Amino acid sequence: MSMQEIPLHELNAQEFIETTVSEISASVGTGTAVNALSGGVDSAVVTILAHKALGDRLKSYFIDNGLMRRNEPEQIRQWFAELGITVEIIDAVNAFFDALKGKTDPEEKREAITETFYKHVFGDLVRKSGARYLLQGTNYTDVEETVAGIKRQHNILEQLGINPEERYGYKVLEPLIRLRKPAIRIIGKTAGLHPNLYLRPPFPGPALAARIIGEVTFERVEMVRAATDIVERSLASTSAFQYLAILHEDHVTGIRAGKRDFGCQIEVRCWESEDAITASPSRLPFETLEQLADEITDRVPGVTSVTYNITKKPPSTIEAV
Repeated sequence: MSMQEIPLHELNAQEFIETTVSEISASVGTGTAVNALSGGVDSAVVTILAHKALGDRLKSYFIDNGLMRRNEPEQIRQWFAELGITVEIIDAVNAFFDALKGKTDPEEKREAITETFYKHVFGDLVRKSGARYLLQGTNYTDVEETVAGIKRQHNILEQLGINPEERYGYKVLEPLIRLRKPAIRIIGKTAGLHPNLYLRPPFPGPALAARIIGEVTFERVEMVRAATDIVERSLASTSAFQYLAILHEDHVTGIRAGKRDFGCQIEVRCWESEDAITASPSRLPFETLEQLADEITDRVPGVTSVTYNITKKPPSTIEAV
């Protein structure tokens, strides 16, 4: 890649913030910009930087695609309201589930999400607002993994030869594209974000669709959403880089009330990592794993098996899809 990373040890957070705010202001000029806020660390940091640059000329939207964690839209809106930043929630649930219907191939699912985000949802928002720019939280690892062919990150466009202005009608600004996650957390802290935002565990752009092997349906999303609730609450006190639940496609035989129960399998992953380039499974106490398995099988209808991933990255990856 021709783009140069800013390593963590070379980062001057205050200088980066001042430079980036000036660059956003210069790019947008006297116009308006649309901001894609997913609630993850990267998009949250972009939001506060862009707000510093543009103030009320920034239109921040949270796209409710039906694939987020429980109560995510309202929680994110509340956190940013406390910072004086208005976030509008856009209901796009049906658009995303229609686009994902019948798709099981990981790359086809990611492409469906990309097109729905950029062409349909944000395309409409940009046209209605009159904005010429979309701000988003692409980071260096997103680009690196996509260009290397490991997995297509839905927010990677120009690095794959896609001109968003020609294809969608607006330019994309990516203020964090030279930083990895640890550096972005430092920028968020320095810029004044609440720890609930800059310390959140990483969450994929395709959201829970990236944690479902096979077709994405309302029922399967609700299943992995419930498991995610349990995993995030149970492992929040660890020092792990990331922790998540994955819904597998295969069904496995279980037993309930003395009878056969042919149900679903949830895989739990918990990672130790500095930069997401490499990662090792956390050595969680066996009692913690047992408690996770008990709570997931008790509280998530249809789940009869819980497993724990013990494979390093590489050859594994942090997310499953």
